[in-house]
Amino acid sequence: MGCNGCSLNNDINDRPAMLGTYDWLQDIPDTSHLSNIVEVRFKGTRKEFFLNDSNLPLKRDELVVVACSPGHDVGVVSLTGRLAELQFKRKIKRPERYPWNKIYRKATPFDVIKWEEAKAREYAVMIRARQIAAELGLDMKIGDVEFRADNNKAIFYYIADDRVDFRELIKRYAREFGIKIEMKQIGVRQEAGRIGGIGSCGREFCCSTWRTDFASVISEAAIRQGISPNAEKMAGRCGKLKCCLMYELDHYLEAQEDFPTELLDLETDKGWAKHFKTDILQKKIWYTYESSVGGAVFALDLEDVKRIINLNKQGKKPSVNKLSEADKPKVNMMNVGEVDQSLFRKNDQGRRKNTNRVVSAKPESGRNKQRRRHKTGNGRSQRTEPRES
Repeated sequence: MGCNGCSLNNDINDRPAMLGTYDWLQDIPDTSHLSNIVEVRFKGTRKEFFLNDSNLPLKRDELVVVACSPGHDVGVVSLTGRLAELQFKRKIKRPERYPWNKIYRKATPFDVIKWEEAKAREYAVMIRARQIAAELGLDMKIGDVEFRADNNKAIFYYIADDRVDFRELIKRYAREFGIKIEMKQIGVRQEAGRIGGIGSCGREFCCSTWRTDFASVISEAAIRQGISPNAEKMAGRCGKLKCCLMYELDHYLEAQEDFPTELLDLETDKGWAKHFKTDILQKKIWYTYESSVGGAVFALDLEDVKRIINLNKQGKKPSVNKLSEADKPKVNMMNVGEVDQSLFRKNDQGRRKNTNRVVSAKPESGRNKQRRRHKTGNGRSQRTEPRES
């Protein structure tokens, strides 16, 4: 009896379904007969490809029992058919060397029970594994532990800056836990993807929801986009540069091709206008006069800046405010740090009314003053009546 994946939503969302794959072929007829390659996901970000030699009618989010070396494991089907084949060609660089394993069957209720028993051991084993590593004085961190569904083997994911000799560690683990040990080194990005969390944008980590590759992120990507090189804002929860710094980099690089690479300072009749800042996507450049004292800046469109640069090359010093209609740029004067004072007028008027109300209040009579509460020595308050003369 096959185990339906829809009835095990809690199990799927609890462990292996952190990374989903969008099926952009779901609206066309079934393509599972076009390829016997199946993508299966496991705990965290781990995904592997298997062969469906038995031609099982598999669907997404179904639990299957797959062959491993050694033993077997339980995973969730993420892709089948033509889309799984395309995903395999995209991810695997050398397909002729890929170690193919088979899919045995759909998971039965007995397979799921064994799988749950193996998962229940992971947290306790991870805590004990960290203690053993600390006892041996190894400079490493056990980030996660993943048990196989047969409960005979576990993968220990660790983080280390330098090379670690963990031969004695593996012996201690084998004696302590009675299983076969596999050590796999990961980076801080992979650890963040396996653990998950919320980023500064308020959404789940990209590495724990949809991102499967961890391309290198350079600090120049932030500079090219005009982002302030603040280490705290540029770093993610993993301590490395945010992966999202690369998402819009191509658009910025394409937009920067229209900007002049030299002579950004303009020469006008009022003097030299120095470059202040640039908005790449809106194609605007802000300038401030070299002799300006109050910090006044003005914005020019990119086409207007090119026109003024061409006039400067001809030896002309145009006036930003008095150009001909053909050469007149769109000027937007503003002051750095200028605040709209009208926002505070309403509140200021309200405060004045309250002040006048307090001043015009009637003074208290002598009897009311004597009826005030006075603090006594024990901290309590009491009401005193006026004495009769």
